[in-house]
Amino acid sequence: MLEWTCKPFCQLSVDELYQILKLRVDVFVVEQNCPYSELDGHDTHPELRHLMLYQQGKLSAYARLLAPNTTYPTVSIGRVIVAPHARAKKLGRALMLEAIAQCKKIWPEQPITIEAQAHLQAFYESVGFYAISDIFLEDGIEHRNMRLD
Repeated sequence: MLEWTCKPFCQLSVDELYQILKLRVDVFVVEQNCPYSELDGHDTHPELRHLMLYQQGKLSAYARLLAPNTTYPTVSIGRVIVAPHARAKKLGRALMLEAIAQCKKIWPEQPITIEAQAHLQAFYESVGFYAISDIFLEDGIEHRNMRLD
């Protein structure tokens, strides 16, 4: 059973925050061998929402939903991640569709921008995004900005 939770920072429990940060560091810093400052100051923004997917009480997927003018002039989705233990379950699509739905609910009629890893472009296109930039390096990984209108 999928259990979605979407909360601002001030409503996260200590356990939720720990699980989020551990998952992000384990994948984005350790697994992807990308030493960068994972804590960028946006997590506590009052309009930001943390979207979490739990299965059997365990954090299985996560995304950050950012208000306009936080990282882009538009709404944006970032830190999109499926936990290693849940990857075979193909939760990426469910996560992105829920993230898009939550963004449209919170910030209606706003385009959504993402900074996608370039090798995932086809996946993001499959949920409605299109490329709006050339490929560029971010922390040693090829990325491309994409948008959903």
